[in-house]
Amino acid sequence: MPDANAPKINKGLDGIYVSESKICKVDGLNGKLYYRGYPIDDIAANCSFEEASYLILHGTLPNRGQLDEFSKSLSAERDLPTLVVDVIEDTASEKDPMHVLMSAVSLLPAFDEEADDAGEDANLRKSIRIISKMSSIVAAIGRYRNEGEEYVPPDKSLDHVENFMYMLNGKKPTKQEYDIMRIMFLLQLEHSSNASTFSAMVTGSSLSDIYSAVTSAIGTLKGPLHGEADEMALKMIEAIGNPDNTEKYIEDALAGKQRIMGFGHRIYKTYDPRAKILKKYLLELQEHSAEDVRKLTEIALRAEKMMIDKLGASHGIWPNVDFFAGPLYTAAGIQIDLFTPIFAASRATGWCAHLLEYWKENKLIRPLEYYTGPLDLKYLPIGERQ
Repeated sequence: MPDANAPKINKGLDGIYVSESKICKVDGLNGKLYYRGYPIDDIAANCSFEEASYLILHGTLPNRGQLDEFSKSLSAERDLPTLVVDVIEDTASEKDPMHVLMSAVSLLPAFDEEADDAGEDANLRKSIRIISKMSSIVAAIGRYRNEGEEYVPPDKSLDHVENFMYMLNGKKPTKQEYDIMRIMFLLQLEHSSNASTFSAMVTGSSLSDIYSAVTSAIGTLKGPLHGEADEMALKMIEAIGNPDNTEKYIEDALAGKQRIMGFGHRIYKTYDPRAKILKKYLLELQEHSAEDVRKLTEIALRAEKMMIDKLGASHGIWPNVDFFAGPLYTAAGIQIDLFTPIFAASRATGWCAHLLEYWKENKLIRPLEYYTGPLDLKYLPIGERQ
């Protein structure tokens, strides 16, 4: 019998506001995304990773002097402790890259003299270390997952994205590779109170340190309903195999009530603005792409058309940022098992920014749970239990 006194339960905290923020606005009804008030289209078209990260962390676009100083502070923190590199070398070839990333990040405070300093300035400095070193860690994981390759130390004369590609591949990226990775880093930089960001805030609200909070966020991002969705979308596209198989694959999947990865979003009820940007980049690359990328793109476009025709306007199920990410990563030479670690390295900026903001008016996050089990049961000695 229903409990007349039961509260309304918003499963997954759906529709519940937990804080105020000036960092990011996601307008799901109109398909718009803003970083500190700037439309994502403008950010994607104009910003470097350093410029956008400064904006997210500090709240304003930097002038030339501020950007130069911030860029130098990021590049100065790229080196990894020897023990961290050793752990990556010992584990990366056989273990899940996200497990390796969590382990490596959790080691960083052991080498940070400010690890337990909760001051605002110290936390900002630690944020810069985390953002910088996480990209180095992900690049090292990618190197050691390829047999015979060795760790490549950072080149501090390169910008953040260029250095990441250099550490990953042992050479500077081509313009096409750089352009793809710049846009991927920017679009994954921040996205309001998503699951991993909220996870970081829950940990941070206990006044735990920033490294612990970011490690919590990495663990949350690992889930297939969050960070791994781009991997699963590409695996689906690869499973289709031939562009002419696309329509039948989608028809059969929908008939079997299977989820089509890369479509639908908890917030966006129209086309994800990030997906629009990625689709545009992918189309521009077509004539300069290898045959495998052109085939993946054709499958993606045919699947997109079919899904929009069937479920777009009627069900509010549109492409999200994960759908076109796989073909673009493939065009940049990125292995599928690095998609989510790269997501984490990008999102580190957003995680840290939300922690810095939340700590200014911190309150322990402690939601309620409505108990529905029995009460006042009689304790029976073990000899009397059946």
